[in-house]
Amino acid sequence: MASPSPEHVIENQRQDWNRVAGGWEKWDRFFDEQMAFLNHRLVADARVRSGIHVLDLGSGTGYPALLTAQAVGTKGQVVGIDLAAQMLDAAKRKAALLNLSNVTFQTGDVTSLPFEQTSFDAVTTRFCLMFLPEIPKAVVEIARVLKPKAWLASAVWSAPDKNPYLKIPIDIIKQFVEIPPPDPTAPGIFRLAKPGELAGMLQQAGFVDISEHEFLGDVQFSRAEEYFSSLMDIAAPIQNLWTKLDPTQQTEARGRIIQTAGQYRNGSVIALPIAVRMVAGRKHG
Repeated sequence: MASPSPEHVIENQRQDWNRVAGGWEKWDRFFDEQMAFLNHRLVADARVRSGIHVLDLGSGTGYPALLTAQAVGTKGQVVGIDLAAQMLDAAKRKAALLNLSNVTFQTGDVTSLPFEQTSFDAVTTRFCLMFLPEIPKAVVEIARVLKPKAWLASAVWSAPDKNPYLKIPIDIIKQFVEIPPPDPTAPGIFRLAKPGELAGMLQQAGFVDISEHEFLGDVQFSRAEEYFSSLMDIAAPIQNLWTKLDPTQQTEARGRIIQTAGQYRNGSVIALPIAVRMVAGRKHG
């Protein structure tokens, strides 16, 4: 069977992320707080400072673009790009609540950015690049819109075994239905988990001073049931796997996911480990 075209992949993803936009808005405050350490790290790695012009790719419901807008101040400007208009509607509402007039959001394709070359002083991207059908092309586009010596800071998921937060539901769904091993070059949650892969793409696109660090943390829930509910509300790739189960299988799988997550109780919380690969580089010049 032929691989789907990049255009087909992008359209499917647009539909997927628009479908879960309401769930993301429901869980916004929770995940904004849980992922705050990543947002601050991205802002730091991108060398964000007052007065500069920053592009955020895959902004979703707003972060790290909203944090970046606070960092650049009223003399700076932030533009957030995402495929899913409904996700960006939530980002716009959050920007209004924060009284941020220096950030705008628009739909767009990361592999064909609607900006002139050397338009930005920095680029940030969180959990976006691994879902792209043409990652090297996207990295070249990022280099094109960056000014010489400007920085790209990115975050992608690391290896599945280090990410029980994501691996638990996938493994349990596989207990009920046969899921073929993913094409290692196909878009997906763990597409850029391999050490050095994204860094190599940056190097090929002409980035220098490239750094790569694995950042370990956890996502904390008060109950395992809360964890399961969040997955069903926001995790589009896992939702797509979930639909392969019949209602009886879904009931059994739900119980197993909750039971397995409960094994990660630490005091009063369920603390599910995550591992994130932070890759940054500077455009030559």
